[in-house]
This record gives sequence, structure tokens and C-alpha cells, in this order.
Amino acid sequence: MNRRNLLTGSAALAATAVSQVALAALPEPVLMDSTATAPPLVPATGRPYNPVVTLNGWTLPWRMNQGIKEFHLVAEPVVREMAPGFKVNMWGYNGQSPGPTIEVVEGDRVRIFVTNKLPEHTTIHWHGQRLPNGMDGVGGVTQRQIPVGKTFVYEFVARRPGTFMYHPHADEAIQMAMGMMGLWVTHPKGTHPQIDTVDRDFCFLLNAFDVDPGTQTPKIMTMLDFNIWSWNSRVFPGIDTLNVRKGDKVRIRVGNLTMTNHPIHLHGHEFQVTGTDGGPVPRSARWPEVTTDIAVGQMRQIDFLADEEGDWAFHCHKSHHTMGAMGHSFPTMIGVDHRGLVKKIQKLVPDYMVMGERGMADMGEMEMPLPDNTAPMMTGAGPHGPVEMGGMFTLLKVRRDQKPGDYSDPGWYKQPPGTQAFEWTGELPNPARFKAEGGSAMPLAKKLPNIEVDARKPTGHAGH
Repeated sequence: MNRRNLLTGSAALAATAVSQVALAALPEPVLMDSTATAPPLVPATGRPYNPVVTLNGWTLPWRMNQGIKEFHLVAEPVVREMAPGFKVNMWGYNGQSPGPTIEVVEGDRVRIFVTNKLPEHTTIHWHGQRLPNGMDGVGGVTQRQIPVGKTFVYEFVARRPGTFMYHPHADEAIQMAMGMMGLWVTHPKGTHPQIDTVDRDFCFLLNAFDVDPGTQTPKIMTMLDFNIWSWNSRVFPGIDTLNVRKGDKVRIRVGNLTMTNHPIHLHGHEFQVTGTDGGPVPRSARWPEVTTDIAVGQMRQIDFLADEEGDWAFHCHKSHHTMGAMGHSFPTMIGVDHRGLVKKIQKLVPDYMVMGERGMADMGEMEMPLPDNTAPMMTGAGPHGPVEMGGMFTLLKVRRDQKPGDYSDPGWYKQPPGTQAFEWTGELPNPARFKAEGGSAMPLAKKLPNIEVDARKPTGHAGH
């Protein structure tokens, strides 16, 4: 983290008055330039809580001012490295997109200073929160827009526990398409009948961008045809793994601010959806799942017991969301015979190569030339070869010797002897066939004679 001096000027107020003591000095803004997953921020002031870990992100520090938690968010243009060597121009908060996670405790009075360093006005909407109407952050409806270079103040009580999001409600389609969003976690103030205590608590946002290969700025008017699918603005293999100890009770909070739904799937374990942005799910309304669909504008909180050791895939189950830098006009070439054609084309285009005639798995092994600043379609290397994934994909790594509080990557899992799929080298018996295979389920009693049909075009209409 680093700190930056900002032009404070005179702070404008958002809808309701804030004491002059609060305006005496702005909290110094804290900025982040690392894309690594930061360790949990254990609260040094205020009421204690079990902190979250933001995947490829961090938690925003605060200061206590006469019993009020004060935060400082800076809306500004940022450059986000989505994967090693792939950087994208975005708009975000405090040096990153998504912005830092804000963590508070149920009942905390919270004051957030928001400084606008964007080239246009903005606001912040506190998605899912119960708060005074004038603090809801809808530009033109509940407040004036925050002008360029100005600072507004939002103040309210965190009235209920849960996971929420923040994002602009000003030029929303453009500003969110450029990456302006963040997470807010309100921890329960004590024992809660519907919220269990967990050993590991992760969170991240789903987001999507349309970035043409070789470019660095998202296309902001795209509605559905996105090609970069990410978690906290990172794509596999740039997404960190979720590293836990065998036997840990694990919670994962996922918010969706993309333009489509995402069925999030976990291998090797069952979980329960224990919370939404509406609050905790009553225990009587839960059931086991391995996939939960997260619609646009929703948050889902899942809890499970990490009791199966190994490296377990964790991903969106829309298969094209686990790929990257796809072209929307790419034709299906499966089954097309290119023999004799490639060498002729390479005389004119030396870098030409065949893609897709046998499927796209070859893309995981190719080191084909790409335009500068382009994320490969699918990449990543595992202990047994190319992973052939991209986009919204990572791993849950469960280890019996992972120490409590240790979030470091334990490396690849070594399967015990006799527990890994293997190649069969013996003889293959001829498969048994059903007698009716390839035939009709209701065979004809006798063969029908050949019938010749003479089809004629209707006549009698002038001009037809």
C-alpha cells in the first residue's frame, strides 16, 4: 500500500449535514498497486470481527473519529493487470478495480469521504444497504452528482449484517463498464442464529469487459458480447487460488455486477447458500448444492466444510466464460480438412496457423503469436500438462498441513498412489450392442413399394 496527497478543498455534503469536526481533516487515502491477494486486515480499532480475504484484492483501512469509522474512497482512472502481461485501462477506486473491500460491524456508524478524480461527475450507491434516502447515491434523485475534483461525504449506520456492493449511480453503464465497483461486508455484532463462525472467509466480484485483442481500453457500449470474463478483474491463471486447511469451515461471498448470470461451480465438495444481499438465509430454507446461479446485481454466500484434500476446480460453468480474448465472429472449423491449404496460405501469411479443425484443445499447447497486451484464449500449466482454461477459473486447494491463518499457495497436490486416473493398456473387448441399434423402434411389418412424387409449383397468381 502507499499513500497519496489529494486536493482536499472544501468537502461537499451528500444530502444531510455532517459535523464540522468531521470536516476538519480528511482521512488520508490509502492506495494499492499490487494485484496479489492481501492478508486479512485484523481490526486494530473498533469492535472485533473475523476479517474476510478478498481474492486478488484488499480491505480498506479506516480511522476512528469520535466513535465513527471513517473511510476515504478515491474514484480515479487506474490500470489493472488482469493477467501477467495483460493490462487494461479502467476506472476504479484507490488505485484498483474493483475498489477495496469495506469491512464494518453491525451497528457501526460509518462515514465515507468520496473524492472524484474521474474526468466526469460520479456518485456511489451502497447496493443492498438500509440507510437514509439521501445517502443512497442515485445522482439527480437523492443527491447532486459529485463534480470533478470535489469530495462528498456519506454517513449512515450499518444496520444489518451481510455482504453488499458499491458502484456508481451516475453514467452507470459507462462507469461500471470501466470497472467501478467494490464489496462491502458488514459482520454480525455478536452470535447470530443464522450466521456460523467460519475458519476462512473469502470474497470477490464477478466482472466482464470487452477488450479487443491488442488494445488496452474496454469498449463501453457492449451489451452482451463480452470477451474478458474475470473475478475481481483477474483472469486465469492470474486469479489466485483459495488455500485452506483440511477440516476448515469455509465461506465464499460472490457478487455479480456483470451483464449476465453466472453458475458458479465447486468440485469435490457440497455447499449451502447461506446468505444473499438480502441477508442470511434461514436454516430451514437451505439445501446442498455444487453449483449456484448468481444473477445480475445479486450476491451469494456459500458455506462448506473443506474435508476433501486436493486441488479442486472452482469456476463459472458457462464454458465460454472460462476462456479469454475470444472473437465473436470466429467460425466453427471442426471437421474442415486443411491439408494442402496451410502451406499455400503461409506463403502469403507466414504466421498463419490452423485453429479449431479438431476442436480448440490445441490452443492450450500452442505458443502462437498474439497482439501485444492480449490475454491468451486459454492458458495455464498444471502438473500434468496444459489446463486449457481461462477467464473465471481458479482452484480450491485443501491441505491437511496448511496451518491456521496461512493463506500461502501450498503448490500442486500429489495424489496418493492408486488414487489417480490412469491409461488402460490391456485388450479392449468388443462392446455389446443392442439388437435394435441403428434401426427403428417400431419396425414396419412389410416393405413399402417405391412411390414417386411429382411436386408442382402453384400457379394461377399473376406475377408468381
